[in-house]
Amino acid sequence: MLLVAGCICLEGFQDLKADRILVRKAKRELVLLHQGRVLRSYRVALGGNPVGPKRRRGDGKTPEGLYTITARNSGSAFHRSLRISYPNAADRARARRDGVNPGGDIMIHGLPNGRGYIGKAHRLVDWTDGCIAVTDEEIEEIWRLAPNGTPVQIDP
Repeated sequence: MLLVAGCICLEGFQDLKADRILVRKAKRELVLLHQGRVLRSYRVALGGNPVGPKRRRGDGKTPEGLYTITARNSGSAFHRSLRISYPNAADRARARRDGVNPGGDIMIHGLPNGRGYIGKAHRLVDWTDGCIAVTDEEIEEIWRLAPNGTPVQIDP
């Protein structure tokens, strides 16, 4: 393994695409996997109220469950963003049952545009509205390695 720009990388696997993304909220970690092997690992910031699954719009929580990358936005308010398929069917059913809006627009994204200088310091506090944030350099790499349709598993 190599340590490159703060992420762990498997030697000889630079050209492989991720076939799964694993987010471990408690560890503040996002892992790109290919056939069960770690391609890259990143430290992340989460929603400002990170403990527990997202239940409704505005709760500041990052969702938990199985999702996919459904779209990408290079013109985002953040340095690139990858849309996660939250809310899934189970999230929508729970929200209907609870009579709340489940929210949406959950992304893996870089830093706010013009704020890239913050770099890794952004990880000192959970600051998003429920998204998963990495540095601008890291989202460039994730953008390249995680195609649309990549499954995203978000664990507590």
